[in-house]
Amino acid sequence: MEHTDILIVGGGIAGICAAIEALAAGRRVLLVDRDRAENLGGLARESFGGMFLVDTPEQRRQGLHDSPVLALEDWQAFAQFGADEHWPRAWAEAYVHRCTAEVGGWLRAAGVRYFPVPNWVERGLDTQGNSVPRFHMVWGTGQALTDRLIARLRAVAAGRLDLRFGLRVERLLSRDGRICGVAGVREDDSEAFELHAGAVIVASGGINGDLDRVRRHWHADWGEPPATLLNGSHRYADGRLHDAVGALGGAVTHLDRMWNYAAGVHHPCPRKPRHGLSLVPPRSALWLDARGARIGPRPLVTGFDTRDLVTQVCRGRPAHSWQLMNRRIALKELAVSGAEFNPSIRERRPLAFLRDLLFGNRWLYEQMVGPCLDFVTADTLPELVARMNALNGDDAVDPTAVRAAAEAYDAAIDRGPPYADEQLQRIELLRRWKGDRIRTCRFQKILDPRAGPLIAVREFIISRKSLGGIQTDLDCRVLDLGGRPIPGLYAAGEAAGFGGGGMHGLRALEGTFLGGCVLGGRIAGQQAARDT
Repeated sequence: MEHTDILIVGGGIAGICAAIEALAAGRRVLLVDRDRAENLGGLARESFGGMFLVDTPEQRRQGLHDSPVLALEDWQAFAQFGADEHWPRAWAEAYVHRCTAEVGGWLRAAGVRYFPVPNWVERGLDTQGNSVPRFHMVWGTGQALTDRLIARLRAVAAGRLDLRFGLRVERLLSRDGRICGVAGVREDDSEAFELHAGAVIVASGGINGDLDRVRRHWHADWGEPPATLLNGSHRYADGRLHDAVGALGGAVTHLDRMWNYAAGVHHPCPRKPRHGLSLVPPRSALWLDARGARIGPRPLVTGFDTRDLVTQVCRGRPAHSWQLMNRRIALKELAVSGAEFNPSIRERRPLAFLRDLLFGNRWLYEQMVGPCLDFVTADTLPELVARMNALNGDDAVDPTAVRAAAEAYDAAIDRGPPYADEQLQRIELLRRWKGDRIRTCRFQKILDPRAGPLIAVREFIISRKSLGGIQTDLDCRVLDLGGRPIPGLYAAGEAAGFGGGGMHGLRALEGTFLGGCVLGGRIAGQQAARDT
């Protein structure tokens, strides 16, 4: 029956940021997490570390003109909010106006540094996306970000911070209409516990680590969930706290809105069931369906609309796809999202990073081609298709379809500009921005004998982030079904749909996940401190 001022459930960066603010306000803080102590920081520690920021020094140095007004216009177009989505809209507006100072500037003060050239992702297709590059990559990936935040957490603790791990929270406790604590069991021995506090902040992540729950909330736009679904979320992001909030009358919204990826492969060294990696698909590769035909009529190219990629792949049956490329394309363009497979960035080795950019990432090539079961290689196209079918255990891939796709694409390159093939048009557009030009081949043919061997990558949908969640107001107070705050209860980060129960709407502009956790966590900690 222990008691503290503020109890935070979840040791990801939303929970850490909430703790920093509450401690800075002089409150006693108990932060509990289900994972082990060495994993403090959660999924952010494994992330690439990109953040959506507006009107930054990095943008201005590149001659980019950005503003909260433009960013909000892009955000609202991409989100496609419904008329009744008041709090998601309010959170979107708050984020674009506050992220420059309260996310980017605050993190800079903690020692976080960004790449000098922002990346341009989610440019949009049928729906307007980012008008300018806004994806600011942290030098050191998400590992450096979490290390800096943990260092700041310990610096402000002043003996008022209690960190406990291996605790699985299952229920929220209430007294006289106010949330007063949590109950659950220890992860290792199922021993029950109760903890009491003046206020509780839920920062326990989303639902996308529970693949059964993901299937139950699968969005109607995507049809039936695929038979094979990989897990790229946190293993403990299972929605237990969403259920606990709902059991006390809290509003949980838009759980069918998810940010999944279309290019997932099996992790070579899995640490959880269905452990997947999210590839950053090469722009010069051909994206083929399960039969080996090029997906179309509009070809799939990453960097424009991630949700559309998932939608297009899910229309096929079975709902998996192939990427066809060669070694030259893979060395130049292949990337894996996250800290684990980006050691030169994670360990902040600038010379190694420049070497990989200029001469090809041979380390990554060797880590994926061979160790990952979804990669197959061959010197000839017939041999490659035979190995694709052997991997699948059937004859689904049609060699005639694969050859027709590769030869048509190569012929379009030979004809030269102006390019009729839309994939080549988009590559031409991408190469106008320096951040993409250095990572994109200059119209590389697939069947070029000097660029071999040929490579095919089998790809699955990979579950990643929850865009919906616990509904909150702009003070991170959890709202009930009637729109009233539940006294003593706050939510932040992915648990709250990154703000308001779904501040991204239907699509995210990328980089808004980490940024949303930082902003929401800070606000929750500040407001809970005022409440206790």
